Parts: sequence; structure tokens; C-alpha cells
Amino acid sequence: MKTPEENFSDLGLQLPPPPKPLGVYKPCLVDGKYLYLSGHGTVQKDGTLIIGRIGEDLDPEAGKLAARQVGLAMLSTIRANIGSLNNVKRVIKVLGMVNCTSDFEKHPYVINGCSELFASIWGKENGIGVRSAVGFGSLPDNIPVEIEALFELK
Repeated sequence: MKTPEENFSDLGLQLPPPPKPLGVYKPCLVDGKYLYLSGHGTVQKDGTLIIGRIGEDLDPEAGKLAARQVGLAMLSTIRANIGSLNNVKRVIKVLGMVNCTSDFEKHPYVINGCSELFASIWGKENGIGVRSAVGFGSLPDNIPVEIEALFELK
């Protein structure tokens, strides 16, 4: 069985730089065996953000890719703060927020971009936790997706 780090390597993806807080908060917090990640946005490898509203500027496929990019930003924060993806035992909860038009209804499909990434890193048993996927009228800097999560550490 491969480690989470080996699974990530097999995907051939690159992590963006760990996002810096845009307000007064911690990007992550370790409390006992739990790792809480604050809401993360669509930070790309060059530090820029994917922007746009789903249903207006972006289609559901682009939204799903944006959610995967948020997942990559979260992985970057994990590595920067606890050293290795191998130190995470499992995903407990994901809250996905989608910046979309009022008639958009495929929020779960969009957030699958992040959930599928986590499942490919930690496996279906440990990489899929409980989840909410909801729509919002706007998100900071007009990003299409923001996600926060709770993980259990080893």
C-alpha cells in the first residue's frame, strides 16, 4: 500500500505556495489529533488566483478544476505546517463554498474536484469524509470556490 506522499507523487501535480492569510486568522490549527484548515482559495503555482463566478464566468467543469486547485493549496498548507501528507490519518469534514449564480444547482459536482483529489491521496476509506457543498452570492476576491476542512492526524 502506497503512502499519501507516494500517491501525490504518482498524480504528477504541483503544489502552489502555501496561501498567506488575507485577514486576522490562522491558516491551520493543530488541536490534539485534529488539524483544522481555514477556508482556502484557488491559489495557483504562480501565486495568482483563479477568479470568476460559476454559471456566469465559469462552467461547472472549470469550477471542478478550481476546487481541485483549492485542494492543492490545502495540501501545500499541510506540508508547510506539519511536514508531510503522511502525517494525516484521514479527512473528517469538508465544507465547500461555491461562488455562483442563483440558478446554479451543481455545487456537489464542483466540490468533487477537491474531494476526488483527497480520495486519490488518502484512499477512499480515509480520503472521503463528511461534506457540505453550498452556494454563495460572492466569495473573497471573486474566487469561484473556497473550502475549509478538518483532518485527523496520526
